[in-house]
Amino acid sequence: MAAKGRAKWEGDLKGGHGAFTAGDSISGDYSYKSRFEDGPGANPEQLIGAAHAACFSMALSNILAEGGHNPTSVETEATVQLRLLDDGPTITNIALKVVGVVPGLDEEHFLKHAEEAKAGCPVSKALAGVPEITMEATLAPS
Repeated sequence: MAAKGRAKWEGDLKGGHGAFTAGDSISGDYSYKSRFEDGPGANPEQLIGAAHAACFSMALSNILAEGGHNPTSVETEATVQLRLLDDGPTITNIALKVVGVVPGLDEEHFLKHAEEAKAGCPVSKALAGVPEITMEATLAPS
């Protein structure tokens, strides 16, 4: 199955604006200010973070279930860091923070499965060019 996203930009970099659509129902506006100056609107890095968090959560849930530990929930936050480097804007770091509620599983095995999901989820693989992807994994009481 192919997934589609679209975007349109109008105007120059600093004064222009754009709009994007992901799939059929996710859309937003973006601008130089929303991307580089913390202004209102969305930015591509937020979409990357949401995609990574969603993919990772699904991958970890699947790994846990296949191992006989059906999770109650897996919640992931992905913080994507964009920095202005000498060669231009670059995503330099993605920090994953995951909290899982998994009855009957100990912390050691949860961390092992989280590392496996981090390495194996399709979005993690697609983002392999990011210099640093970190992860903080916590097993919450069930």
